[in-house]
Amino acid sequence: MGKITVIGLGVGTINEIPLGVYRQLKQANQKIFTRTIEHPVVKELAQEGIEFEFMDDIYESHDQFEMVYQGIVDELIKVSQNEDIIYTVPGHPMVAEKTVQLLLESKSEKIEIDILGGQSFLDALFTAVEADPIEGFQLLDGTNLQRHTIQYRQHLLIGQVYDGMVAADVKITLMEDLPYDYPITIVQAAGTEQQKVQTVPLYELDRDFEFSNLTTLYVKPADDAVLHHQFSVLRDVVATLRGPYGCPWDKKQTHESLRKYLIEEAYEVIEAIDEEDDDHIAEELGDVLLQVMLHSQIAEDSGFFTVDDVIRSITDKMIERHPHVFGDIDVASADEVTANWEEIKQKDRPKLDSVLEDLNESLPRLLFAQEIQKKVSKVGFDWNEPQLMFDKVKEEIKEFEAELSNGSLDEAEMEFGDLLFSLVNAARFYKIDPELALHRTCHKFIQRFKKVEQMMVEDQKLITEASLEEMDQYWEKAKQL
Repeated sequence: MGKITVIGLGVGTINEIPLGVYRQLKQANQKIFTRTIEHPVVKELAQEGIEFEFMDDIYESHDQFEMVYQGIVDELIKVSQNEDIIYTVPGHPMVAEKTVQLLLESKSEKIEIDILGGQSFLDALFTAVEADPIEGFQLLDGTNLQRHTIQYRQHLLIGQVYDGMVAADVKITLMEDLPYDYPITIVQAAGTEQQKVQTVPLYELDRDFEFSNLTTLYVKPADDAVLHHQFSVLRDVVATLRGPYGCPWDKKQTHESLRKYLIEEAYEVIEAIDEEDDDHIAEELGDVLLQVMLHSQIAEDSGFFTVDDVIRSITDKMIERHPHVFGDIDVASADEVTANWEEIKQKDRPKLDSVLEDLNESLPRLLFAQEIQKKVSKVGFDWNEPQLMFDKVKEEIKEFEAELSNGSLDEAEMEFGDLLFSLVNAARFYKIDPELALHRTCHKFIQRFKKVEQMMVEDQKLITEASLEEMDQYWEKAKQL
């Protein structure tokens, strides 16, 4: 059985090493490996007669830090199979030391691992930047900085910033959320006689500064004003609006009172999409998101659910209904994806007495008609030839005309409904959204009629005095434009 004793060498000079650690190193009869010679204490201990086996050459053998760390661990485990060894690392073994984490993950019955202390660089670092960790902080790895893990409301420490390349990657990640000139403090060799502290704007982070394995970055907590693009800030804003000192209008809203706004905002998104205006689309999607947040906050205030439940629900659903992405199902086309989706949906639903039993009654009637037709189509009640659908449309037009001729308004209304229903069926066959199609036609009509009004004003004519024939001439001109 092999034993690896991991010893932290602290961050300062030899005078700051605990006496017990110093004696153990001086009296050791095992091989002493150290991750890197680039540490002031290592050089001082070597002058005291302690012999180290440096592992810096492994850094030269790989171009990725993950491979370097794994290479060091593999070498240590290999040697420890036959003898006990000591492995020294900068700082404290359990603080920002990836090789120690990999060693612990690799621990087995054949390898014993002991961890001995050593001052962490954190004490010296918080002193250097004059920050109190009780306010909350994060310590993250600069070589693997993930944007979604960063909490900008806390003190942020980024270690492992070995060189300008890592600093450049960190800069790019931070600039996704922070202003280009946000102050970043670079701390070199915290707690040593060579300590250097320098604050630079974010955009200059990777310029004209010497980085090393003793470099750590400090980012002070950001004000909410800087973080208006983050979900947590939006959630706090909505909670404040609904809170005791919030907005009277927001506080009195209910699920029912907000229904019309959700519909309006959805249609405004469609309008922005039709305009092909990306900025407008982003703005209108924000308005839709606000409706989601308000409904979620109303439910949270009443103790029913929170926005976390909303997000969890849709996340679970997306994973469950995409087994070809998150599972082991293979699909060859989008049609197969749709078929799988419907099959999974049916498994989640209780058995119904009718395929039309769970219709969404709140839909606009054109979409409601489309939904009815989709459901009956799934059981085979559908046209299979386009010509048959168009024949049905012509038949309904004749029946509508007949009832108008008979003077029966009630029957004419029913026949007009049948005509619309048959047109929706034709649209569905060609994968045209009838609600969206009508929306686009209304928008087109508005734009053309406004153009007619504009041209008549330019010709010094009053539209209220123009004949239908005159307006029609202007209409044709507007169409050409």
